[in-house]
Amino acid sequence: MLSKLARGVAIASVVTLLAGCNLVVMDPSGDIASQQADLIVVSTILMLLIIVPVMALVVFFAWKYRQSNKDAEYDPEWHHSTKLEIVIWSAPLAIIIALGAITWVSTHTLDPYRPLDRIDAERPLAKDHEPMVVEVVSLDWKWLFFYPEQGIATVNELAVPIDTPIRFKITSSGVMNTFYVPAMAGMIYSMAGMETQLNAVMNEEGVYDGFSANYSGEGFSHMRFKLHTLSDEGFADWAAKVKSEGSDLSRSAYMELEKPSIDEPVRYYGDVDSDLYAAILNMCVDQSKMCMNEMMAIDENGGGGLAGIYNVMSLTYDTPRERGSQFLPSSKSYVATLCTAPTGGLSQQISSIPLFENGMADDRFSPVPESASIGF
Repeated sequence: MLSKLARGVAIASVVTLLAGCNLVVMDPSGDIASQQADLIVVSTILMLLIIVPVMALVVFFAWKYRQSNKDAEYDPEWHHSTKLEIVIWSAPLAIIIALGAITWVSTHTLDPYRPLDRIDAERPLAKDHEPMVVEVVSLDWKWLFFYPEQGIATVNELAVPIDTPIRFKITSSGVMNTFYVPAMAGMIYSMAGMETQLNAVMNEEGVYDGFSANYSGEGFSHMRFKLHTLSDEGFADWAAKVKSEGSDLSRSAYMELEKPSIDEPVRYYGDVDSDLYAAILNMCVDQSKMCMNEMMAIDENGGGGLAGIYNVMSLTYDTPRERGSQFLPSSKSYVATLCTAPTGGLSQQISSIPLFENGMADDRFSPVPESASIGF
């Protein structure tokens, strides 16, 4: 009697606890996340069409052929049944085909880079619509959000208008993270020197949790932010508040913000350097460094040759505290093309190269060899 009572109390406790769970993944507020939840449900049901009968048959055969059942049929010579083989193989094959078709279609439909074609199931979008752009940067250990159209930025607070397509452009200042708002869409990685994208929309007003779902060090568990979904008027008021109350976000201010910190409070920036996100993406906020897109442009046009050797030295992927520690030339050099060394060697031509003076950049660098090739 007591054991049954204890069992009942335990079951009731579990049910009570589960009733308090916030199953936001299965009950989201954004159309993309809703489609993903539907995909989870459909896939689970299709797989249960095999799992449930198999588990039921395990119990059935264990009961029917138990040792005490003397009436069970015994046929030691049985070894094959065509009908049984057809059932065993055709049912899983049909389900695999169905899952494959659903996966193929949904993979393209829910591609995070794909522009949205609807607000929700009842409201399609015009093909020429322009989404609102939000630029996202993961830092150690906080989130920075740029609103290029509004000219503002925030730390650890994100706001978007409901029923408005949003294109998130996502990068990182260093360690890889994942940008994840379960109520809005699936998680997308943020990586230094790379830009990922997410197209999404929110359909209900509210406040939702966002966080990094990829371990990134000591302050990872505090790398959280709030997503506020607002009406158009509410979003306009919020943007005006950030504009009026926010401070300036220059390159120097960003480099201070970029330093590792834990449990960072919400910050507003009302005046933002318009080139800052591009500089973060190309890893050249520190202007003594060459931007990655500049380096790629040089590589695309044949490389740097000797005249561009210091371009490589400018592209050092180091930590913030090491910035400025490397000697660099006083001006950048750009290489238009490559050619062989002049007939008379380099002695007559070397002085015309901006990086060099009398055959040497300065005392920190080695002399230029006579046999080297150079670009002009």
